[in-house]
Amino acid sequence: MTLNKEDMMIGFVGTGVMGRSMAANLMRAGYQVAVYNRTKASAEDLINMGAVWQDTIAELAGRCKVVISMVGYPKDVEEVYFGPDGIIKHAKGGSYLIDMTTSAPELAKRIYKEAQSLGLFALDAPVSGGDVGAKEARLAIMVGGDEEVFNAMLPVFNCLGKNIILQGNSGAGQYTKMCNQIAIASNMIGVCEAMAYANRAGLKPENVLKSIETGAAASFSLSNLAPRMLANNFAPGFYVKHFIKDMTIALDSAQQMGLLTPGLELAKTLYERLADQGEENSGTQALYKLYLESKS
Repeated sequence: MTLNKEDMMIGFVGTGVMGRSMAANLMRAGYQVAVYNRTKASAEDLINMGAVWQDTIAELAGRCKVVISMVGYPKDVEEVYFGPDGIIKHAKGGSYLIDMTTSAPELAKRIYKEAQSLGLFALDAPVSGGDVGAKEARLAIMVGGDEEVFNAMLPVFNCLGKNIILQGNSGAGQYTKMCNQIAIASNMIGVCEAMAYANRAGLKPENVLKSIETGAAASFSLSNLAPRMLANNFAPGFYVKHFIKDMTIALDSAQQMGLLTPGLELAKTLYERLADQGEENSGTQALYKLYLESKS
């Protein structure tokens, strides 16, 4: 399968924190892009850049050779693909459907099977790297699906990320993203506790961070999110509410496998407590607030 950039328009469904930057990077790479979002205002910057607004998902799916979705929750993915106005019903034969939402592996498999029965090509391709990775086109992209379809879409993925790996059959991308979220969940607890400990010990947390972020404790969360914590910057690169969604998917999947995940369970409990305090729309680094408020 060989697709020329000039021969296709890419449809992008979901222009939130991540999707907006991803769609913009496709346009900068020279692709024609059509966009749909439940709130048109969220797509205004892209429209001003030259993106073509579509009033419905059906219009977008019927017009575009490649359709990428980047929405919030599995229920949104289900509506986008299987609703009356959905992609599956309205996509042209031979179209490529790429769901980049972090969603349930079983839903990814369902999309793949339904697409295959209709002569469509589907990939699940969730990403990691947050708002910064999306802006700078250096996302990690974890893909599930057929190798031939993956290879056909690789030029598109190369506009969005740097670490792009086909993990296996349909659903494998979502399973891999769950591994990513499980690792982050416990790591975020460690990062918050370390910064809170430095603060409580009377140290300068900024200096502590300089010492530990390049050693054995190094991690993306330590280098990228700890500075935001210390600056009291809790704006979302990735929403608390979406992280809770991801951890719920991972826990459900782990339970189906009979796998013990105590670190994940603890992290989910702490983030749910944070959300109950009104922080569901804050960035995941807002977990630090719980530690600042804690007393022994």
